[in-house]
Amino acid sequence: MFTTLLFHVQNNVATITLNRPDVYNAFNDTLSYELQDALKQAEKDGSVRAVVLTGAGKAFCSGQDLKAAQEGHRNLGDSLHKRYNPIIRAIRNMPKPVICRLNGVAAGAGCSLALACDVIVAAENATLIEIFINIALVLDSGSSYFLPRTIGYHRAFELATKATKLTAADALQMGLVNKVVKAEELDAAVDTEATFYAQAPTKAIALMKKMLTKGMTEDLDTVLDYEAWCQEIAGNTQDNREGVRAFLEKRKPAFSGK
Repeated sequence: MFTTLLFHVQNNVATITLNRPDVYNAFNDTLSYELQDALKQAEKDGSVRAVVLTGAGKAFCSGQDLKAAQEGHRNLGDSLHKRYNPIIRAIRNMPKPVICRLNGVAAGAGCSLALACDVIVAAENATLIEIFINIALVLDSGSSYFLPRTIGYHRAFELATKATKLTAADALQMGLVNKVVKAEELDAAVDTEATFYAQAPTKAIALMKKMLTKGMTEDLDTVLDYEAWCQEIAGNTQDNREGVRAFLEKRKPAFSGK
């Protein structure tokens, strides 16, 4: 079904693998549109309760394929609106947790792609770099949103304007990734995260994604009202009833994601 990525569902986890390893999984038009489609498929599939996003080979994603971008005149703003922004919105609006398996370099839009995920598990040899300034471009695909909210304005300004390459250890210290493991332990660490979320109360997590994003931009009164609205929804789920029963019966809850 896809030519530039792999899509696989197992044990309620959808794994999307960018599959252009010969160019470090750089984006061309096909990959950007296929990733949009794959994310939509993961969202619509009722059996999927968590999503893993990763890259084939040595890299996660090296950003835009500059050779492909030279084919004909390209309006960069239009390209963002049609190709990249829908991907970032799909991840942030995904009513399921999205885990980044950061297996190698994440550069430019690839760095933005990683930062848009909910959980980032990185191999020790992985790196992140906002490389836009090296070709006199600016942050895009959400990096100007995620960076300052995660690490503060001054660090974000330095990373953006100097194209500073961060090691996985640097990124962990700054709070940009959740966990760093040895490369040979990456699959096991990601599987642990994916299994946890695939067995969690999916609807409550979907609501919390929206709440945390709103909490970064809205005032306290708005957030308090939104919390109350979301809590009413969560309180009417099957998983809430199961959680309460399990607590009273002193057992581990068996959440269904409903």
